[in-house]
Amino acid sequence: MSIKKKISLFFTLLVLCILLANNTLHYIRSKNRLIEFNQKEITLVTEEIAYEVENSKNSALYMEDRMAQELRTASIAIQRSLPSKYQDISNERLKELAKQLRVSHITLLAPVEDDIIGVRSSDSREINMSTKEWSYWYTSFQELLANRPVTTKKGMALPNFWSGPIEVASSNPKHVDKWGYYYDGSTNYIINPYFRDKDVINIEKQFGPTNVMNRFTKSLDGVLELTVFNPTNFGRHNQSVYLNGNRYVKMKDQPIWYGTYIYQNTKRDKAFMKKALKTGESQRYLSEINKKQVLKTFVPIKEDKSAPYVIGVVYDYGLIETELHQELVKHLLLSLPFILLVLIVSIIFSTSITRPIKNVMEHVNHIAKGNFGKILAVRRRDELGGLIGNINHLSHFLKTYLNDLKRSQEESEFHAYHDSLTGLPNRRYFKEELNRRLIESQQKIIKHVAVLFMDIDRFKDINDTLGHSKGDQLIQLVANRIKACLPPYNSFLTRQGGDEFVVLFSDFSPLEVEKFARKIILDVQQPCYIEGDEIFVSISSGLSFYPEHSTNLDTLITYADMAMYASKRQGGNKVMVYHELLNEKQTEKMQIEKRLRKAIQKETIEVYYQPKVDARRNTITGVEALVRWHDEELGFVSPEVFIGIAEEAGLIHSLWGNVMNIACCQISKWNKTFNQELTLAVNFSPRQFQDSSLLVHEIKNVLSFYKLNPGSFEMEITESTLLINTQETIKALHELKEYGISISIDDFGTGYSSLSYLKKLPIDCLKIDRSFIQDIQEDYSNSEIAQAIISLSQSLKLEVIAEGVEEEYQKAFLMENGCDHMQGYLFSKPLAAEDFEAAFLNS
Repeated sequence: MSIKKKISLFFTLLVLCILLANNTLHYIRSKNRLIEFNQKEITLVTEEIAYEVENSKNSALYMEDRMAQELRTASIAIQRSLPSKYQDISNERLKELAKQLRVSHITLLAPVEDDIIGVRSSDSREINMSTKEWSYWYTSFQELLANRPVTTKKGMALPNFWSGPIEVASSNPKHVDKWGYYYDGSTNYIINPYFRDKDVINIEKQFGPTNVMNRFTKSLDGVLELTVFNPTNFGRHNQSVYLNGNRYVKMKDQPIWYGTYIYQNTKRDKAFMKKALKTGESQRYLSEINKKQVLKTFVPIKEDKSAPYVIGVVYDYGLIETELHQELVKHLLLSLPFILLVLIVSIIFSTSITRPIKNVMEHVNHIAKGNFGKILAVRRRDELGGLIGNINHLSHFLKTYLNDLKRSQEESEFHAYHDSLTGLPNRRYFKEELNRRLIESQQKIIKHVAVLFMDIDRFKDINDTLGHSKGDQLIQLVANRIKACLPPYNSFLTRQGGDEFVVLFSDFSPLEVEKFARKIILDVQQPCYIEGDEIFVSISSGLSFYPEHSTNLDTLITYADMAMYASKRQGGNKVMVYHELLNEKQTEKMQIEKRLRKAIQKETIEVYYQPKVDARRNTITGVEALVRWHDEELGFVSPEVFIGIAEEAGLIHSLWGNVMNIACCQISKWNKTFNQELTLAVNFSPRQFQDSSLLVHEIKNVLSFYKLNPGSFEMEITESTLLINTQETIKALHELKEYGISISIDDFGTGYSSLSYLKKLPIDCLKIDRSFIQDIQEDYSNSEIAQAIISLSQSLKLEVIAEGVEEEYQKAFLMENGCDHMQGYLFSKPLAAEDFEAAFLNS
């Protein structure tokens, strides 16, 4: 804006501000006067209403006593008109008598067992009605039946008579009744006449404050509603009572005692009532209710002889605003001529001010708004020209600086919370998100929270063999597959680092979360193709749930991680839900690892031998070396337990070294002593192929040291070893084959390898997994897989051996289908060296 305009505006605004200040002060004074008048009016209204409320209470009590006396007179008349036993009285007779005596209904109450119930009545709802839960009413009935004066303070007590206060009928909450109860010992029942509805309610209409409240509402401008509140129960939901199967609110517990409550704002009104009673001063607030701008005032009334209550006044604030608006408009119109006069004078005065700096000021304003980079042409060489040049340099510098700063901040913020490889949220982001969702769950915003911890199986082997570049590509591919399996809402995927992923679920049931986890497992195990390599991977998953397993953030993650490792120990490629036994298993695992490490160091590991049999010639062709471990503290530990632990702890190669030395030494001794040519089969872990060249070198050294013919040695590997078709693995297997060692695929049919590997790799033998042999029935049913493997090996000109043969009919089936080589309990269980020697070599 130019200096010329600033000067004119300055003087104009100065005068305008003075006028506005004057009008504002006048507006405030007028508003305060109106509100003060309104409050005085409200005070007078509430004082008269409070006076009427107290009068109505006294009048109502007087009328209630009069009605009680009438009911006692009616009770005596009823006693004289009826037999002394209720068994001789009919309900119809009570109806006729009620009409004659001009009471609404008559009920006869009598003691039955441990209760006092309605035995006859002109009101069908009160027949068999229990009174045991009627509090002081029931006490009064017992005192009447005992011919004692009724001591109940409520109601009215006369000789042989008590009248309860006006109340909602528990037998039929649609009515309001005034009861009387009479018993002088001459009958076997209590006489209970009562008035109902209009005869009772008319008291409030005649003597209550309602008429006064209606008169004020109609006669006073702006008063929209008057209400007498019961502050004790207003806004509460649990003041109802349940008697005789009916639910109702007692009259003294009604939240509204008199008047109407059309302009409802329950929660806020309750808070203001509470404050009014606490401070003893009126409280008010302004709000829009029912499309009206209203001023609500709450006046506390505290009487010495009764409970405090609150009178609410709803005033139409629009009347005050209308009057204030009219007053303000009138003053503003009077101010306009003065403002115009000042504006004209200031414009004439500002025309004498120089204009050369106009463009500079506009450019500075442009920069001040954040629009950097614009350059002004410099045509002057004076101070103003220098100023323009400096402004141009400043604009260019600020544009460059802010662009660099914004880019740097965005990158820093993104990398602080995201994984640089996959772009997924990282561990820090995950913890903040989990903490936020746990807080929401505690606040009942969401019901369930689940943590799914996932880890790629054998990723280290893949990374070591393929290289880190392809390993990174595999991580990205797996991340995308996991992301595609997740629902678009209430799920949060993060990469924790390495090959670990965590998904956070909220508001899904445990069954739904497990379903998502299984879908992820199925999608991830599909073949991956990275730069010409076909890779098969699987993923192990662990689940923990909030609040079922823990309410602590770190513990919840730990439990999911623990469940994931339990999945890995069971072979991976599955999801497991955390349970308390996993803690025990983790402790047990650490103990086993500790003892196993000592056993390997002390070389106390044993080797057992299971014979391989040529069933057709009924001769032993070789043995399979099987590791066994009897620990001093743990006793016998199954290989299925400690081998997996050895792999995880990095002890598998040392364990293999013990087995290899013991078995090679023993076979070399047997072949030399008994002039046998037994073959030795040793199992190899996939982890041993991480350094294939070192493994080949160690195998050759052991065979050479024990002078064991390479042709008598058989390497057994599982299909998981062939999971990744790497040049290093293929090269090592070919080198061992050329050395004379035969290579078998153990547990064939249970892994993931492609059948094309069987043609590419130097495989000599397939071992049919024991599970397929166990499936074969006596009628040769369930034998299709075993038969298919035998046929496959024959077509590829490979040897085939069946594991786990335990029945003669299994042996017969295998021989009929061309599988002569077997091992299993049918021939012998694994034996210690001395037992094997005694059983098969000394004969």
